[in-house]
Amino acid sequence: MDIEIDPTEAGFAPERLARIDRYLERFVDEGRLPGWQLVLTRRGKVVHDSSYGYRDLEARTPTGHDSLFRIMSMTKPIVSVAAMTLWEEGAFQLSTPVSDFIPSFADVRVYQGGSDLRPNTVAAVEPIRMVHLLTHTSGLTYPFLRQHPVDAMYRERKLDTTVPTAIDLEGLCDELAALPLLFQPGAEWAYSMATDVLGRVIEVISGKSLGEFLAERIFRPLGMTETRFGRATDPEPHLVNLYAHTPDGLTRSDLFANGCDKASFESGGGGLISSAHDYHRFTQMMLRRGELDGQRVIGSRTASFITTNHLPGGVDLDTYGRPLYSESPMRGSGFGLGFSVNLDPATAGRPGTPGSFGWGGMAGTRFWVDPVEELTMLFFTQVFSSTPLPMRETMPQLVYQALVD
Repeated sequence: MDIEIDPTEAGFAPERLARIDRYLERFVDEGRLPGWQLVLTRRGKVVHDSSYGYRDLEARTPTGHDSLFRIMSMTKPIVSVAAMTLWEEGAFQLSTPVSDFIPSFADVRVYQGGSDLRPNTVAAVEPIRMVHLLTHTSGLTYPFLRQHPVDAMYRERKLDTTVPTAIDLEGLCDELAALPLLFQPGAEWAYSMATDVLGRVIEVISGKSLGEFLAERIFRPLGMTETRFGRATDPEPHLVNLYAHTPDGLTRSDLFANGCDKASFESGGGGLISSAHDYHRFTQMMLRRGELDGQRVIGSRTASFITTNHLPGGVDLDTYGRPLYSESPMRGSGFGLGFSVNLDPATAGRPGTPGSFGWGGMAGTRFWVDPVEELTMLFFTQVFSSTPLPMRETMPQLVYQALVD
């Protein structure tokens, strides 16, 4: 994307911005990242757009500003906003049981003990509600977490959205409903396939596929012409290859790539391919509280509502949640309706502004929006790692140190 304003006019020191690129470049030079793209904006203008490394390590094709990325869990905020456009029309309340739309969720059970082969379960004391899907407090989980017997039950049934299966989205939801929950709905926070279920609810309410609905409510109004489920062409020349950390270094990972490229269904939890340009349009809409270039996606109060911490009592994820990884920092962050929310930078140990919101993806992507500073940050790479990449957590200190106004 083109730089739209001189950094100094936007309150950034150019020599301090250069620190960010130098820091990130070393991860490519050391063989820890294949390549990356970084976009910073201030007051609605692009201040910094840099890239380094390769979208195809083997062919040495540069990442470039025209690259397409598998954004994986950065799909979730988009799908959550789309669902809230239906909420604005009165299609559901946050308290509405999910079983009103997906009947198989009417009689869910909760894990109480035992193994993945012989679990002990009890009946749920209340239904999974729409708010539980939007806040990841439903009791659902992910198979890749490998932290609980229920995770193993998901793997045994191949309920994994990162690889193609013979199941469709309706069938996936029925399979999930038949397995025990980690905990009683609303009792805790745990990252999960809840947004995939939310995608199916959108389909049931709208009578359209999830991709069609996202195009109608989000992509076309915002001019997000490169965001979609699956490849537009095969091969897609601008699509960045996905790599994984192995003992031999970075290795091409078609296994996880196929979950986006050749998916059996449109995964609301992680199936979109997008570009820096397109996700920039989405974050600018959220920065402007639901509107961009005369196109209003959601109401201004709705935008504020969904980026407010919805965890009970205003607690943070460290208090209420199960960590994604043992190293995953959760202190000082809450969770809204599809977004993490910065509650207390001092508690989190990272600079920022209370009320900032964002999320990331399993392949290393991350974004945040700071409404007070009128700042957005987009970071894209394509590498799968069993632990969080260090630059994702270091990025706040690098970005905020460059602000000097």
